[in-house]
Amino acid sequence: MAGPAPVTGPGAPDTSAEVTGTGGPDTPPEVTRTGGPAVGRRTAPVDERVRPTVLVPLAVQHLLVMLAGPISSAFLIARALRLTPEASANLLAALFLLSGIGTAIQSLGPLRIGARMPFVMLPGGAAVALFIQTAQATSPATATGAVLIAAVFLLVAAPLFASLMRFFPTVVLGSMIVVIGLNLIKITAGLLVDTARGPSGTSLALAGGTALAVVLAFRLLPVGWRRFAVMIGIAVGTAAAALLGRLGPVGSGPVLSWPTPLPFGAPTVNLLASVPLLLYAIGAMAEATGQTVLNAGAIGRPLDRRRDIPRTIRGDAVTSLLSGLFGGPLMVTSGENIGIVRLSGVRSRFVTLGTAVLLALLAFVAPVARLINAIPSAVVGGAGMVVFGMITVMGIHMLRAVDLARDSNLMTATLAVLAGVLPIVAPATYQALPPTVAMVLGSGVSTAAVVGVLANLVFRASGKPG
Repeated sequence: MAGPAPVTGPGAPDTSAEVTGTGGPDTPPEVTRTGGPAVGRRTAPVDERVRPTVLVPLAVQHLLVMLAGPISSAFLIARALRLTPEASANLLAALFLLSGIGTAIQSLGPLRIGARMPFVMLPGGAAVALFIQTAQATSPATATGAVLIAAVFLLVAAPLFASLMRFFPTVVLGSMIVVIGLNLIKITAGLLVDTARGPSGTSLALAGGTALAVVLAFRLLPVGWRRFAVMIGIAVGTAAAALLGRLGPVGSGPVLSWPTPLPFGAPTVNLLASVPLLLYAIGAMAEATGQTVLNAGAIGRPLDRRRDIPRTIRGDAVTSLLSGLFGGPLMVTSGENIGIVRLSGVRSRFVTLGTAVLLALLAFVAPVARLINAIPSAVVGGAGMVVFGMITVMGIHMLRAVDLARDSNLMTATLAVLAGVLPIVAPATYQALPPTVAMVLGSGVSTAAVVGVLANLVFRASGKPG
């Protein structure tokens, strides 16, 4: 049976590094160094410099799983604002570039900006809806101004939010992560239907076949190949789609493209119009908290909440500032790749740095984006369902560390999960409320965070031990 591929560490030039061990993704690869003074020295898995032959396919795997985010966001904004084909292509290129810059910031963490974890960054789902709502109610320039205001708010509020972390015990964070996973599953479920052709058994078969291929690859392949299970599943699904004639059209156009700054003109500052995005930004900080805790657990790194969480939020803020300048929505750290980290067992942040490079290339090489866009959404959705289901299970695993025999913990988790899941299973729940309130409450993660914190405070104030 083939073992995991070797990696190269950041030690002295004459130092070689090799991954050993036979465990699955739950068992971190052990790093053994030979030669020179580096003998016996171990590099944390998150800081391992992975060999290019392993890094490149893993980076592609991360890319394929998260690619639907910028593509779908660009299409939604372009359709809602009736953008020209040229403006739509410009926006897609901008979102690829911004996702790449944000992913690089979170992976490298320069100047205490970014978590130094294997994160990817995407346009926020609810943030896209709020951007469209603001642009339609006012103007695209005002929506751009709202993004810039919310980004500055994130930058200023990051240290304050870190000081409030004592109000987010494990029972609240675990509940939030369960809701994050379920929310991602809900979003991904929309990809299972090929919207270009309408609902069909073929689309469902492609999604199911892709998911099955991911599971079989993870179950049957040697340990060293399991890390590529998602990419193998997508390749199998794409090949099946080609045989069935279900690949999307590959359009023609220029070879090179590049995003244009301020596509909607100079941003318009309107504080009142910015309120919905400012409210969403509070929820985004709560979600970034959950994502940081989840990522730290996946890579096995001890979490310093006062240090790591503000760094994640600052990475979101800086990337969102750039997004506003290129006509994009608020950008957020994404949990979409954390399941990949768990499946592959490779925890290096340099893998997602490789993904950042690929995203930046996509922003400028137009034919590549057109080819990727030809992959049926059902194939991407089938792979995503496996990955995001794993995130939900990781949240459940976190709740195992909580003493749910205590009434206070049980009720806190119950209320938080209920509040977070309600808008997921019944999206029309808050439809009768004012649009801004409905949009905020409709974000399951932020609602779970608020309800969980309040429930925890109520039981703490009552002094009941449970």
